[in-house]
Amino acid sequence: QVHLVESGGGLVQPGGSLRLSCAASGGTFSSYAMGWFRQAPGNAREFVAVIIPSGVTTQYADSVKGRFAVSRDNAKNTVYLQMSRLKPEDTAVYYCAAGGAYSPYETLYDYWGQGTQVTVSS
Repeated sequence: QVHLVESGGGLVQPGGSLRLSCAASGGTFSSYAMGWFRQAPGNAREFVAVIIPSGVTTQYADSVKGRFAVSRDNAKNTVYLQMSRLKPEDTAVYYCAAGGAYSPYETLYDYWGQGTQVTVSS
């Protein structure tokens, strides 16, 4: 019964920045690991980043390491994905997910947002 609502997607030029937000309701947000995944047309959904419940530890896919940063504000029941130096290959629908494990595997997440479109193009 956890509901996740994403926002912040849109069109951005290569090299630009964008911040995605995911607001949670209906559960104990501070008990969940929160993951970000993305899916481009014709591709499988892939792991982007994950943050543990306390926010102290994070992990990133190699393709985004050094450019993306995940953070959370447990008082606001919200997780963020700050994306910088964006590339055309970052174009995808981005999803947030809540789960009981700190993991890059989507099968271990129980709740998913609806997704938000990010398009990187000149």
